[in-house]
Amino acid sequence: MEAIWFDSYPPGVPRTLTIDPNETLIDLLETALADWSQRPAFHNLGATLSFADIDRLSRQFAVYLQRDLGLSVGDRVALMLPNLLQYPVALIGCLRAGMVVVNVNPLYTARELEHQLVDSGARVLVVYAGSAHVFAEVRHATPIEHVLVTMPGDLLPPVRRVLVNFVVRYVRRLIPAFAIAAARPFTHCLDRDPADYQRPSGVKGADLAVLQYTGGTTGLAKGAMLSHTNLIANIRQVMCWFAGNHNPGHEIIVTALPLYHVYALTVNCFSYFVQGALNILITDPRDTAAFVKELSRWPFTAMTGVNTLFQSLVRNPDFAKLDFSSLKVVSAGGMAMQQSTAREWTRITGSHVVEGYGLSETSPVVSSNPLDLAEFNGSIGLPLPSTEIAIRDDEGREVPQGEPGELFVRGPQVMLGYWNKPEETARVLGADGFLETGDIVTIDARGYLKIVDRKKDMIIVSGLKVYPNEVEQTVTQHPDVNEAVCIGVPDEESGERVKLFVVLRPGSDLTPKSLRAWCKENMTAYKVPQEIEFRESLPKSNVGKILRRELRGE
Repeated sequence: MEAIWFDSYPPGVPRTLTIDPNETLIDLLETALADWSQRPAFHNLGATLSFADIDRLSRQFAVYLQRDLGLSVGDRVALMLPNLLQYPVALIGCLRAGMVVVNVNPLYTARELEHQLVDSGARVLVVYAGSAHVFAEVRHATPIEHVLVTMPGDLLPPVRRVLVNFVVRYVRRLIPAFAIAAARPFTHCLDRDPADYQRPSGVKGADLAVLQYTGGTTGLAKGAMLSHTNLIANIRQVMCWFAGNHNPGHEIIVTALPLYHVYALTVNCFSYFVQGALNILITDPRDTAAFVKELSRWPFTAMTGVNTLFQSLVRNPDFAKLDFSSLKVVSAGGMAMQQSTAREWTRITGSHVVEGYGLSETSPVVSSNPLDLAEFNGSIGLPLPSTEIAIRDDEGREVPQGEPGELFVRGPQVMLGYWNKPEETARVLGADGFLETGDIVTIDARGYLKIVDRKKDMIIVSGLKVYPNEVEQTVTQHPDVNEAVCIGVPDEESGERVKLFVVLRPGSDLTPKSLRAWCKENMTAYKVPQEIEFRESLPKSNVGKILRRELRGE
């Protein structure tokens, strides 16, 4: 299948990469810290940390983990933080100390948090103060030995620190009352002598670097084991794909997706960091007005996001007033990008959204469209260098070109397996090294992949396959529809029927009956939703994915 896509590869992008199995993230990060020491690295809440600042602070945190807490190489440290300056300091400090980073969503419920901390065996938790009350509920049931709590402004200059922390706690009341015995402030760990840092010996590329939890849609989340080599491979794959549009030491990337999400971790934090870029950390991208105001301050050159993020921006009237003359790279992933949103983005900014595809299990990027794309094409692009794919039917046979089948991936970015779950690992990682993704795709003559849908989301109506993404993409073309999602619900006659949930644009007088009539004009009869329900909003994940599972659960 390689011959199909090689003729379509972007000029200058190699088909394969050589990855040094001995290189670790410690090597990669420390090289960047030395090369770009005078450059700004991260900006948040009105303050900037340089690469030299990150070098010093991460060394101090590493000293605290190694010496004060007595942790050993391979011990797990959980980071439960939104996009604050504290995140990259803790992340890089953990890795430099030889620890394994366990990324935790700060919006987790007590049940979700307890499972992840118990499953990972984390000994240390660095937690945002606004989430600490959730941990307090389950601390007794977890293996956590040390808790470090941080307020939003803790790494800001003194006056601004006091102001931000006061406003967040007492004016906006975003910090609930909490009590955690023996908790320490995160800043307490940053008064060590950075010269005391001892680079850990014996860390290898094959060693575990990050536990990235995923798969909570079908039960308890599983920890995808990402090694140093897995992440370095994906960093280098992304870097060479974007190389023609990068000016090392001069890029400014907008990081609105949470860094604890593997997409932003690899692409924004790691891939741009090692090239000396400045990351603009957006703590709350749901506050669109404040987000747009922050964007107005920067000649940003790159941005990553998901459909709902781009959608919220293009619908803000002030967004169109920004200067987009420096913008070169706009990358979308995580969920299907709606064509209407992509077109509106191009109309306003003059830039095209380049859609890609990935999984936590692949560190995460598998494929991407070329950056010189003439227009949004609805595909997820071409496999990245050194990435092999297979498209198979339910019997494991490769399907003909153009036919839908399940996507399988093999490459240096594919995870080691699921943490402490050999049976789950065996279900998705075959003896041939190919990872079963659970996504249904097609491939065209040029090698471009297109997502049809998630295998588990497919609806079977009287034996006929209905792909929710296709229905949703069609429905959102209606001028009165803001968002749409569909699921399969049991039906005595057809097995399943299609149910559609819709959020209308403000001021619309559309009715379910008239929308269904419109669907009949634009879709084959068995795909037309039998039920249509209008809602004020749809349930979404922390990165803006619409959660079909919650609707099914109702």
